[in-house]
Amino acid sequence: MITDIIERLKWRYATKKFDQTKTLEPEQVNLLKEAFNLTATSYGLQTLKMLVIKDKDVRNKLLEHAYGQRQVLDSSHLLVLCVQKVIGSADVDAHFDNVSATRSVPETILAPYRASLKSVIEDMTPEQKEEWSIRQAYIALGNLMTVCAMARIDSCPMEGFDVQGFDEVLKLCDDNLAPVLLLPVGYRSHDDMFSGFKKVRKQLEDTVVDWQ
Repeated sequence: MITDIIERLKWRYATKKFDQTKTLEPEQVNLLKEAFNLTATSYGLQTLKMLVIKDKDVRNKLLEHAYGQRQVLDSSHLLVLCVQKVIGSADVDAHFDNVSATRSVPETILAPYRASLKSVIEDMTPEQKEEWSIRQAYIALGNLMTVCAMARIDSCPMEGFDVQGFDEVLKLCDDNLAPVLLLPVGYRSHDDMFSGFKKVRKQLEDTVVDWQ
């Protein structure tokens, strides 16, 4: 089992060319949705949202704002990871209400934690909140990439795109969202030369320290 995991991670690479004739099955897409939703986030607040875009017309409009990177259009689906632009007490209340309903925890127990987290959020500047949420988005991206590898779904993590252009096409500002990361997913093309390249990494002893 451990060997299988490592082999899948070695199989994974940042896919440069997708097979435009192949599309993920609904079950595969649902797997990625569930994996995103189960990603660990700070305090469990989930100040993130993921757009799953299959529509080619929409993605064609996004292509220029991704600096012509064809993965945005040629993949089966484009995942856009977004953060909330405004985070406040209402998000804390929604979270603890969910905790109460899911775990049947009385408010008398949750109240001090609710108040404490509200205080933490209120003490943060808008810029700090944004940076905090962006860090959570990277955790989600890493989780999605690993799940993709395990499920033999190709992916390509992307940071390089025009945020304002994506916002204009997708009207994300209207939904209190800002796009921060892209993950095209699908199947590698048979003629993507990068798929055959050996993975280049430092030696394990150069990246991991066993603290005795």
